[in-house]
Formats: sequence, structure tokens, C-alpha cells
Amino acid sequence: MTGRSVAGALLVLAGAAGPAEAAITVIGGGLARECYLAAEFRRETSMALQVCDRALAEEPLKRRDRAATFVNRGIVHMQARNFARALADYDAALRLEPRLAEAHVNRGIALLYRGGADREAVEALSTGLELGPARPEVAYYSRAVAWEALGDARAAYEDYQAAAAAKPGWEDPIEQLKRFRVERRPVSRG
Repeated sequence: MTGRSVAGALLVLAGAAGPAEAAITVIGGGLARECYLAAEFRRETSMALQVCDRALAEEPLKRRDRAATFVNRGIVHMQARNFARALADYDAALRLEPRLAEAHVNRGIALLYRGGADREAVEALSTGLELGPARPEVAYYSRAVAWEALGDARAAYEDYQAAAAAKPGWEDPIEQLKRFRVERRPVSRG
């Protein structure tokens, strides 16, 4: 079985713009593939977790597919708002595949949702972006949310712009950009 990165699902916090998640496809049949489908299409949580748990316990997965399955199970945990378990799964994935972009991106998103670790979220999302995630717009958008939480409006604006450019027509970053007002100020030389 081989793995490759693909899209994810948008998750929005009630009352505020929220970051999105990126699932990782596991090619082939079996429980690991079912775990991916459960994460990608938001299947019922307890059943999805059982499938993911069985994939990790019973299937002889290659290192990359095992890491991808941890990421996908982490997404299921996030959908259930169990951020501690989601973070544990993303960390397990990163121990197996430290350069797995989606593990870094989803780790950053989990830190945002959990709260209180916005700087760490920016670092995880930045690392994910450096590694080339399948959906960079997810990472840019999520990092913009983190920058806003840290009070850096300029960085947030730039990342919302990057998210909009990475996925033209995506309404969420476009809507967020409408909240900003750009002022041009003369630069004093001296």
C-alpha cells in the first residue's frame, strides 16, 4: 500500500472563522483506507475510531501509511473535539514521518482549537507549509487565524491573501479579508 496527500474538510468554529483539516489518502483497500474515508467524509465518530484503531492494530502498514492513518485518526478525534488525543496522534505520525506536511498542519490546527498555544500553532503550520502540503490554503488560512489570535494583523492579512490565492474562489479567506483596511503611509527616510 502506498500513501499520498490530498484534500480535507472544512471545520468552522461556532461564531468565528475556524481552520480546516487536511486528511491523507491511503491508497488501496483495507481498514487504513476506510479510516481515511471516515476522516475525509466525517463518518460517525465511534465507528470511525474503531476502524482507525483496527487499522493501526491489525494491518501491516508501511511506515508512511501508518503515519497517514495516525493523522486521519487524529482528524476523527478533532471532529469529536478531543484535542489531546488528536495531538497525540499527530505526534505519533511525526515520530514515524517527521517530514509529513499534513501531520504538522493538523497539529497546528489542533493547537488552535485547544487554545493557549497560538505561537506553537504558527510554528507547526509554518513547518507544514515549508514541507509542501497538498492543500496549502488550509495551512495559510489556519495560520492567519493564529496570527490574529497573537495580535499580528499584518501577518494574518498576508496569510488570508495567500489562502485566497492558493484556492481561488474559496469564500472563507475572501470574507476574512473584507474585515481588513489597508492604509498606505509615507515612509520617512533618514
